[in-house]
Amino acid sequence: TVVTMGLISLPAMLRAGYDPKLASGVICASGTLGQIIPPSTVLIFVGDILQGANQQAQLELGNLSPDPISVGQLFAGAMLPGLVLVGLYLLWILAKSIFDPKSCPPLEMNDVQRAGLAGRVFKALAPPLLLILSVLGSILAGIATPTESASVGAVGAMVLSAANRSFSLPILREVMRTTLTISSMVFVILLGASVFSLVFRGLGGENLVHAALSSLPGGAFTAVLAVMLVIFFLGFFLDTFEIIFVVVPIAAPALIKLGVDPVWLGVMIGVNLQTSFLTPPFGFALFYLRGVAGRMLTTLDIYKGVVPFVVLQVVGLCLLWAMPALATYLP
Repeated sequence: TVVTMGLISLPAMLRAGYDPKLASGVICASGTLGQIIPPSTVLIFVGDILQGANQQAQLELGNLSPDPISVGQLFAGAMLPGLVLVGLYLLWILAKSIFDPKSCPPLEMNDVQRAGLAGRVFKALAPPLLLILSVLGSILAGIATPTESASVGAVGAMVLSAANRSFSLPILREVMRTTLTISSMVFVILLGASVFSLVFRGLGGENLVHAALSSLPGGAFTAVLAVMLVIFFLGFFLDTFEIIFVVVPIAAPALIKLGVDPVWLGVMIGVNLQTSFLTPPFGFALFYLRGVAGRMLTTLDIYKGVVPFVVLQVVGLCLLWAMPALATYLP
């Protein structure tokens, strides 16, 4: 998403006179919203791990029939927090336009360009929005699991591509190859992290983590704060999936045994992990934009541009913590 927006939106924004820092921040931050707004690969893996962690924690607490935790519940719980982040981004851009109008000047259009603008915008946005609603709707309505809804998205994308007369066998082959490459990379990380977790648990590390979190003053509040801080700072140096596969299986059972709602915890982790795509030096969104920006932007512009949006993500995380009802999910 960041690459596509960098190729299409960045040149147009710079030609319109936008501040390079604001343009880069908007592209990087909005491009990473897919990590929290369903359908999200991050939430899929977090949900899968939390399911096992919840079962383990409930069995240790003596609950022999724990309620299942599904990815669909996380998807539903992440909708409002994701929209809150969108609202925070919009408020920041609005504030910039009011107090620093030179950073995002209004777009100058003549009467010919304005004619039929609403229709052209609708025509461009309606098909992808329909595709998104079909995927999310099938999950939230209980018609399909997240895995099955992926096939709905794939078929829908091919139909839209065929409708635009851009579907071809070479494109399909390239998409399948890219999907296979990304899936293989993720599962190689999963294999290594699973081995680490098994060894860690076998040596009693999980009990040490639970004892350490339980002994913190402040109970569950301080324990969650400690885990969130660890995840946030690991985001500066590690890939998102590495953090998920290493930290969540170790910390989640201890937090759930302290009474933390697993769905709320999963959404909190998802929002926290989104910042890892923006925090230097290893924020992947920064690398992606740097790779397509060429001489249009400097690396320093990109780093400065994402700082306000990292702060906004932390604000969104605090709002979710203060108002857990934002992560309400459909049972």
